[in-house]
Amino acid sequence: MLPDREPGKAGYNRTERIYHDPLHGAIVLDARDPTEALLIRLIDTPAFQRLRRIRQLGLANLTFHGAEMSRFTHSLGVMAISRRAFDRLAQRDPVLKPYRAVVLVAALLHDLGHGPFSHTSEEIFGNHHEQWTERILRESAPVRQLLDGHDPDLLPQLQQVYRHQHPVPLIWQLVSSQLDCDRLDYLLRDSYFSGASYGTIDLDRLLLAMNFDPVTQRLVVARKGLTAVEHYLLVRYLMYAQVYNHPKNIAANWGLAQLFERARELLVPGVTAQPPFVDDTMRAWLTQPIARLSLAQYLAADDEVFSYHLHRWYHDADPVLADLARRLRDRDLFKALDITDLGEAGAQALCQIAQDYWQQQGYPPQYYVGLRVSHQRGYSLYQRGIKLLTADGLQEISQASPLVQILIQPYRRRWLIYPRAIAAHIQAWRQQLLRDLRRDNPSGNG
Repeated sequence: MLPDREPGKAGYNRTERIYHDPLHGAIVLDARDPTEALLIRLIDTPAFQRLRRIRQLGLANLTFHGAEMSRFTHSLGVMAISRRAFDRLAQRDPVLKPYRAVVLVAALLHDLGHGPFSHTSEEIFGNHHEQWTERILRESAPVRQLLDGHDPDLLPQLQQVYRHQHPVPLIWQLVSSQLDCDRLDYLLRDSYFSGASYGTIDLDRLLLAMNFDPVTQRLVVARKGLTAVEHYLLVRYLMYAQVYNHPKNIAANWGLAQLFERARELLVPGVTAQPPFVDDTMRAWLTQPIARLSLAQYLAADDEVFSYHLHRWYHDADPVLADLARRLRDRDLFKALDITDLGEAGAQALCQIAQDYWQQQGYPPQYYVGLRVSHQRGYSLYQRGIKLLTADGLQEISQASPLVQILIQPYRRRWLIYPRAIAAHIQAWRQQLLRDLRRDNPSGNG
């Protein structure tokens, strides 16, 4: 962002705000436009500035060292793409123009409720960022005053967008659907910063393919844009396979979950004579249901607060808590092994063998060995799917594309998480279990 110059200085200009983005170039907001002036003020609220302190990909920077980007930069990117898409559609169909503010504000604020480490905290604490986004819009005075001051009906319309209930489906589809501006930005951004070059999508062609169907009032795709959408869906599939569900990411997230679980256990009165250090924010997150937190307690938590506790616990008196913190801080991560081929019973058996062995070494096994399941699907009919605009009317994209039909198939993988110190044992036990499975079921039929 370019700093405001002092009045009277050469080049002083308060009519615009510029954010230089590595993907989208200069994102310029014009303060003379009422909607864009609102966006500038919303960006300057403490609730939105907090997103600078929340990483977009949680702990993925332990796997992809460049993945240090924040929810702040992503949110600006989603707003920028939404503006491009909406302004083009509204120019062709002026009936959409009254909805510009709700689309751009919804795009900008869609991730306002994310907790520390983004989706990782949702897995650990059970908080849902969509619910907290709505709560911030309602209860945060700086945000609420701006929304109501612009238009008393803006907040209800934002809630309709986030709940997929807006009477004009295109309005919420631009923000949250199978082909939305959120996904377009995070695929481009996550690919760029993780170094995964296969995540590149053809943004210009995708935006040019978007259309508004006046009959259904839906976001639809021109038939000529089918190839671009197929590529986008394939890219999304590959990003989940190679980045989001990378074994090291899965192992790091599991290790962080065990760290907080151990801290939570040690905070129970009477468990230890020397409880770990926690500030008021961390104590609230660890000792009560997230839904019962006050808004102030929720917003006080970010990556910096949680990382500070990790550093403090590195030297904690409890050897398990200290070791779990050390593994994350020093990147001595757990291993994650794909054991899908063992089936559920075989996976449980291998996990039990490993836990029993680790317990014999003098460690509480539940904090060092466990199972995780990852899910992957390149396309689903979530929120009405993607419709192609053809000469014969609207057609579901999966009916027009054999590739999309393949991407619909869900893919589920089961992982064993364990310390690298027992990797050789794990491989030996796994091979023995596989031999047992083949002996008991020589035909290979389940």
